[in-house]
Amino acid sequence: MLSLATGFAFADGHGGPKHGIAMYGEPALPPDFVSLPYANPDAPKGGRIIQGEGGSFDSLNPHIRKGSVPWQLRFLAYESLMGRSWDEPFTLYGLLAESIETPEDRSWVEFTLREEAQFSDGSPVTVEDVMWSYETLGTVGHPRYAGLWTKVETMEQTGPRSVRFTFNVEDRELALITGMRPILKKAQWEGRDFTESGLEPPISTSPYVIADYEPGRFVSLQRNPDYWGNDLNFRRGTNNLDEIRMEFYADGAVMFEAFKAGELMTHREFNAEKWATQFDFPAVGAGDVVLSEIPNDRPSGMTGFVMNTRNPIFDDWRVRQAMIEAFNFEFINETMTGGRQDRIVSVFGGSVLGMSTGPAEGRVAELLEPFAADLPPGVLEGYALPVSDGSERNRAGIRNATRLLEDAGWTAGDDGVLRNDGGEEFDFTILLKVGATENETMIDMYVEMLGRLGITPTIEKVDTAQHKDRITNYDFDMAYYRRGVSLSPGNEQFLYWGAAGVTEPGTRNLMGMDVAAAEAMIDAFLNAESQDDFRAGVKALDRIIMAGRYVIPIQHFSIGRIAHAKELKFPDRLPMYGDWIGFQPDVWWYEE
Repeated sequence: MLSLATGFAFADGHGGPKHGIAMYGEPALPPDFVSLPYANPDAPKGGRIIQGEGGSFDSLNPHIRKGSVPWQLRFLAYESLMGRSWDEPFTLYGLLAESIETPEDRSWVEFTLREEAQFSDGSPVTVEDVMWSYETLGTVGHPRYAGLWTKVETMEQTGPRSVRFTFNVEDRELALITGMRPILKKAQWEGRDFTESGLEPPISTSPYVIADYEPGRFVSLQRNPDYWGNDLNFRRGTNNLDEIRMEFYADGAVMFEAFKAGELMTHREFNAEKWATQFDFPAVGAGDVVLSEIPNDRPSGMTGFVMNTRNPIFDDWRVRQAMIEAFNFEFINETMTGGRQDRIVSVFGGSVLGMSTGPAEGRVAELLEPFAADLPPGVLEGYALPVSDGSERNRAGIRNATRLLEDAGWTAGDDGVLRNDGGEEFDFTILLKVGATENETMIDMYVEMLGRLGITPTIEKVDTAQHKDRITNYDFDMAYYRRGVSLSPGNEQFLYWGAAGVTEPGTRNLMGMDVAAAEAMIDAFLNAESQDDFRAGVKALDRIIMAGRYVIPIQHFSIGRIAHAKELKFPDRLPMYGDWIGFQPDVWWYEE
């Protein structure tokens, strides 16, 4: 399966309308497929799932910048023209659209709507709704939608149920990205401000509708028995539960106790030590709670604590490396997980797309060489995270951090406080979300380690709404960071690492990267014409990010760990992406 991530058997020519599209090659499933391979087409309908969520919410519209929204709504409560299979690196099959058509160079893409597609209020989905959705989301919606809209030269209706998008740049991925935008009902928003929609849920075509909610407390999604796509092969065996209820908790420890008490029906555990030692409560012993481990083949992504280079303190790579040296991962990992979890070593680590150790070679080196003068040490020479001896003192790490800080102009005075030549203290704030108990524990240990360098950071804990606002506007110095990536990196990488995010609020470039080489590598793999070039571009980008020292990486969540009520079942055949979007609750069912 991993070989599919870089398979470059491009679709041959302009073959007319098709049932699906793959980034490279052809879709794995034929037009008459029964169901997605990781769905059970015979799964019973009914029952419910009650899941706990950390934090709070004050909006039900995930398509605008304003407000804090339950993250699942974007995927469970809305549909797009095409739907993604999570058993292939990047392949889409018709959902609201019955077909997709694009020429060999993918300079345009055309979709034809299904005649039976309709909104939850029973009204049909029209080309007018589609075109309004794309223009609205692209101009006043969440920043994640803006990038595509700037690359659309024209959008035109080409038939009673057909719409064509023509692009103004060469980018093979755009044909797929265009098929993934949520479709909303134009009539709902006529004469109203979409950007201020807040707690009014947009009318959608999804199998689920928002039936009840209380801001900050819970959201209940109910399965629509009259859902238009019940007989669609893409939907067969999915959306089996009658109710998906999300209960919100301000504290992770309280949420775990609620699960143990039976108030919740499922719980994801990210700490391997806790999984091994604290899941022996009575319900597990009685068989009422099942412990399931879900493997995956996706890249590790990045999890850790990001440094915001918009703050001049973190603008120097030597300072960022010093922060990494001082973070005694081996000691923290032993304390937190009993040493049971490995450390993330790169953004695309654990997959065929991850950077290699040692100096850059071959095509990777060729791509990076024109930028050599502007790259920090380690990009071309090879970069690896420091490894401590596991003791609490971490003498070597502190020694290296001290040297790096001195080289960058920071020294500790007689009072032990770190200052620069101008007498300014090395002062920064670590932003945390209230209730993130494990992050708080790690940061508490880290603060003690920084104290040995003469640094005493301020820890600021804020609620969910404040945290989202601060992150959106990059109002932090250091913060918890989680970025998942796929086996088919594409245009979204500009949102993660692109220079536009330095000043434009709401992107995912939290570190403030402004590296021409990074954008060049994204361009390189977006327009690659060979397997080697695609891999090389991603591997080169991986090197730039890691040697940029923007994030202090922590544990790798190499498998999914889900404890759940025995009545909740899932298919034996697992998707390539494992416990990811499209898995729970999408293909789960309830059975006594």
